[in-house]
Amino acid sequence: MRQSAEMENQMTSVERVLEYNRIEHERTLESEPNKKPKPHWPPEGEIKFVRLFLKYFPDDPPVLKNLNFTIKPLEKVGIVGRTGAGKSSLINALFQLNDTTGSILIDGIDITQIGLHDLRSKLSIIPQEPVLFSGTMRRNLDPFDEYSDEDLWSALKDVELKEVVDELSLGLNSAVLEGGSNFSVGQRQLICLARAILRKNKILILDEATANVDPQTDALIQFTIREKFSQCTVLTIAHRLNTVMDSDKVLVMDAGLMVEFDHPFNLLQNVNGVFYSMVEQTGKAMADALKTIAEKNYKLQYNQEFT
Repeated sequence: MRQSAEMENQMTSVERVLEYNRIEHERTLESEPNKKPKPHWPPEGEIKFVRLFLKYFPDDPPVLKNLNFTIKPLEKVGIVGRTGAGKSSLINALFQLNDTTGSILIDGIDITQIGLHDLRSKLSIIPQEPVLFSGTMRRNLDPFDEYSDEDLWSALKDVELKEVVDELSLGLNSAVLEGGSNFSVGQRQLICLARAILRKNKILILDEATANVDPQTDALIQFTIREKFSQCTVLTIAHRLNTVMDSDKVLVMDAGLMVEFDHPFNLLQNVNGVFYSMVEQTGKAMADALKTIAEKNYKLQYNQEFT
């Protein structure tokens, strides 16, 4: 009876393995030899969406609908919209986490035609919930042993975590518990930022990265991004409008559609626009502050371009 009960319990594992084998796999992870991008791709960081649609399930209506816009190299673009507007779906499309129709071109290469490893290794993302693994600090920063200790310490210094790690008994070999539970939320986010600094990718995505951190850590993250990613294309999904008011452009999403795409100062000139109404809903004092930031940044860019 004991063996019969044990066998029945173990058959649950067999059933689970068979279930996993029936899960639909992602497309080919490696690029075909004739479609493999060059080692230093992308050199510029231009992102072009051409008639892009995205569905989560074949029978469902699309959640992204006919997106057509171009993000120029080195531009800092904020992505805003109300809940369900399609902000996160845009990032899913960029990482090819779901099948899409249409094209996304990064420096002229259609990402739907190359392997997922080649694509995702060239994109850096700092998610809203920082992802850390149980292991050492070194393994979390550099899981594939690609960088020297000097590089790791330099990245930690850039995010003001060098002293914190240095004070740990084993330094870079100190333990990181599962989910980074022995670090604060802000510190976990800064570790993810250090990881992105190390990789030196040309495209960085911030998926509401500062939504759960205190204002001081938020300011540090924003400052580090401006300093260390000045030569990168940066896409920022944000709920706090103040994090995108100094962007080069703001992409406003609504129900899966791109409804506005311009410098925030220009968008605020349209009193009937979606972005204008979002700013007004923050309250008079905050709205005035946001408009001041947008105007100041616009004048700064304008003077830089024409002096």
